[in-house]
Amino acid sequence: MPPGQTQKHPTPYPVPVLNLPAALSSMTSVTNSAATILWFRQDLRIYDNPALHAAQHDGNILPVYILDDVNAGAWKMGGASRVWLHQSLQELNKSLGGKLRVFCGDAGSILLELIEKTDAKIVHWNRCYEPWRIQRDQRIKSKFLDRGVKASSHNGSLLWEPWTILKTDATPYKVYAPYYKNGCLGAFDPRQPEPAPKKLHFAQIGTLTNECRLEELNLEPSIRWDSGIKKTWQVGEDAAVSKLESFIGNGLQRYKIGRDFPASNCTSRLSPHLHFGEISPHHVWYRIKQEEAQFGSDDLTQYLREIAWREFSYYLLYHWPHIPEKPFNPKYAEFPWRHNQWELTLWQKGETGFPIIDAGMRELWQTGYMHNRVRMIVASFLVKNQLINWRDGQAWFWDCLVDADLASNSASWQWSAGCGADASPYFRIFNPVLQSEKFDPEGIYIKQYCPELTGLSRKMLHKPWEAKTEMLKIAGVELGVNYPKPILDLKVTRQRALEVERSLSV
Repeated sequence: MPPGQTQKHPTPYPVPVLNLPAALSSMTSVTNSAATILWFRQDLRIYDNPALHAAQHDGNILPVYILDDVNAGAWKMGGASRVWLHQSLQELNKSLGGKLRVFCGDAGSILLELIEKTDAKIVHWNRCYEPWRIQRDQRIKSKFLDRGVKASSHNGSLLWEPWTILKTDATPYKVYAPYYKNGCLGAFDPRQPEPAPKKLHFAQIGTLTNECRLEELNLEPSIRWDSGIKKTWQVGEDAAVSKLESFIGNGLQRYKIGRDFPASNCTSRLSPHLHFGEISPHHVWYRIKQEEAQFGSDDLTQYLREIAWREFSYYLLYHWPHIPEKPFNPKYAEFPWRHNQWELTLWQKGETGFPIIDAGMRELWQTGYMHNRVRMIVASFLVKNQLINWRDGQAWFWDCLVDADLASNSASWQWSAGCGADASPYFRIFNPVLQSEKFDPEGIYIKQYCPELTGLSRKMLHKPWEAKTEMLKIAGVELGVNYPKPILDLKVTRQRALEVERSLSV
């Protein structure tokens, strides 16, 4: 379609809110006929699953999930993501009436064995966009072609696939605003969500090599640190749909302003559900747009822009696949980062002596999540005040976030470090005290994760090191004992960061 021309769709039909696992499992059947392999990846859902929608018309489905740490290499899932995945696969299996087959190992080898044992002639999957997945999938498709097997891939994860949005000179965008306004909104509307199948026919296959029970994937930690994650989240497709509806009813009308306040409960918290594909961006996009008549355009438009920012992260990763390891801006390739394990560990543990930083890092550890405004604050503190490499922060988030996403994690850390596409300038350094006073004025968020500071006044809660000795004593706060002293001087470290930045331009 020519740039600037818009393809219009009819008004989206109402998105059903129902108990999907119960609804589908009551309408399944099993047959001994040849199998059509349905490979679940980051699309652990039934509703609006293009691969599932296509597979149901090609024969009797053999649904599989493969934990492929072999090809993932350094980017295999972190601990918090594995906890989420375990719960999500359980929910998906319920939706499929217990017919999901689980494997562990090299996906290409496992799929080839499945083809040989089932005489399958087609494999359906929804596309992924991480560099290692693209390379692996290309190898798999080539091997399938040699055996006369069709690999049918579909778009179940992005509103606009990266190769469909280009500038008029056929090069990719590097700046978000024109990417979204001119590229995405000026090109074509995203496809409509596809309905969940009313009935599925499953192939009946015996036990296969590398097949295992879900528990044998060892996704859950042997040392039980994950209780906070499980208490915080309801996992699965049905939970994702319910969370979207709850956000529309309780948070969307205050989103544009409220999204910056970590205690306001104005964000959707759909990011892990989107990452694991328990809900599609198409479902979210059109469900939100159904509320245009009810909610102010500013709130609704801002939320859709945030959904599009996720798209932009994938866009960057696709066109510049080096961004998880190397700065987008080559100027920062030789940046003189400090290597200070002691300071890094204090940041990771939430023991920096700056309440908003510590609250954010403790939220991350306890729940597998951190509010987006706080993510920006703690990232700025690490890469600018501490002058520690953004890759160290990226690695910690990768292991601790339930929504750890290679595209978003890489793009966001590079944005914070000033070395990414359309990045925050390096000289933009968040002052954690000012940020805390502005976005958590009553200290509700800080008190939740740093309860030892609860007795301090509203003013001193954000900077306890400035409180008088008597006030600290009354509040039960002993700096350096039950709450840390600041590990650095904000003014001095800010100046240091600016001097380092200036030296790169000389």
